[in-house]
Amino acid sequence: MSVFANLVERLADLLQPLFHGSAAAAAIVLFTAFVRLLVHPLSRAAARGQKARTRLQPQIAELRKRYRKDPERLQRAVLELHQKEKVSPLAGCLPGLLQLPAFFLLYHLFSSSEIGGGPNGLLSHQLLAAPLGGRWFDALETGGVFGDAGLVYAGLFLLVTAVAAFNYRRTKIMMAANPMAPVAAGDGQQVPGIGAVTKVMPFMSFFTIVTVAVVPLAAALYVVTSTTWSAVERAVLYR
Repeated sequence: MSVFANLVERLADLLQPLFHGSAAAAAIVLFTAFVRLLVHPLSRAAARGQKARTRLQPQIAELRKRYRKDPERLQRAVLELHQKEKVSPLAGCLPGLLQLPAFFLLYHLFSSSEIGGGPNGLLSHQLLAAPLGGRWFDALETGGVFGDAGLVYAGLFLLVTAVAAFNYRRTKIMMAANPMAPVAAGDGQQVPGIGAVTKVMPFMSFFTIVTVAVVPLAAALYVVTSTTWSAVERAVLYR
């Protein structure tokens, strides 16, 4: 973790002439963009997989009718169809999973008072008036909602809400155009809870607001930058 801390410090030093006291925050945004560039090929593959799965929906619906009384045979048939078309149902999860180590690294880095046996110098860095190691509740305690640090969080919340609303609208449109096929239980009935999952899915983006509120500001910056990148990326790849 000390190696990564040194990397952030050096990157902040390079950006200091442009961003001054917020150079470390800019370094985190740049680091996030670098991570997203690394996983972009997987995001493109996930987009191709999603389009392929959409194309296969009529065939899967036909398999469900044919094997509605034999769920094990249905599962094998769907798996065989995916293998034949070289479509992985898990491809869409990989970009998000591969970003988790970077998020947790930032979380632990800006939650630790010491690094390598010495004080954590990164905790002295700020985004405008908000400490990168602080949380929203800390900002509320020191200056309230409209304090200097509180206004920084207000700006982040507005950005995250705008991105979540954009994702919500796109998810609703995509689900309307490509409705989720019902998952049948052994008796041919729809598995309980699928309808609820379908209704909740468009609102998942708004959970990001909670994450921004409870994690250190440095990790929140990673989430905000990555979420915004995802919204733009999906708009381009899924158009």
